Amino acid sequence: MLTREFLENQEEEILAPYAMTSKKSRGRAVPEDEHPYRTPFQRDRDRVIHTTAFRRLEYKTQVFIITEGDYYRTRLTHTIEVAQIGRTIARALRANEDLTEAICLAHDLGHGPFGHSGEEALHRLMKDHGGFDHNHQGLRIIQQLEQRYPDFNGLNLTWEVREGMLKHESEYDKGDAFDFEPELRGTLEAQIVNLADEIA
Repeated sequence: MLTREFLENQEEEILAPYAMTSKKSRGRAVPEDEHPYRTPFQRDRDRVIHTTAFRRLEYKTQVFIITEGDYYRTRLTHTIEVAQIGRTIARALRANEDLTEAICLAHDLGHGPFGHSGEEALHRLMKDHGGFDHNHQGLRIIQQLEQRYPDFNGLNLTWEVREGMLKHESEYDKGDAFDFEPELRGTLEAQIVNLADEIA
């Protein structure tokens, strides 16, 4: 039987020295008992998949379009593609695939409807209140709005997943992560997510 301890020891043996392992995680805001069979990053991935916000990605488009067709992508299909590409890159670099996948699956949870033009419109409308940034909205969703557990607000994801979400950047998205060491680029796994997002 594969226990969490076995999986964590495998990470230490197989992953590169620059990879983030479960044992090196900064943990969760609210301490929890460890799961007997899943690492913290596997639990984070599973928690993201079971959110309402993740399911809603099916109804949000990458770009705003008025017709339907096989070639149009939703945020959900894009996110699945980012996760597949991210895991492949992480495996090739001997980085942590589970952490990479968790960040990939959560990276666009905060997007509003109507693609990037919708986000720009929301930002203009919210200018007097600090604007709108989908990275911050995604963090708000997983830390406050998703209420699935009686012992804490949000999903109580690990520090590394939350940091990866907030430091997510692309050509369209410039992140600021004041609460997560803004002078650093984040874990290698977070940087892999940025690359996978650009490729997808």
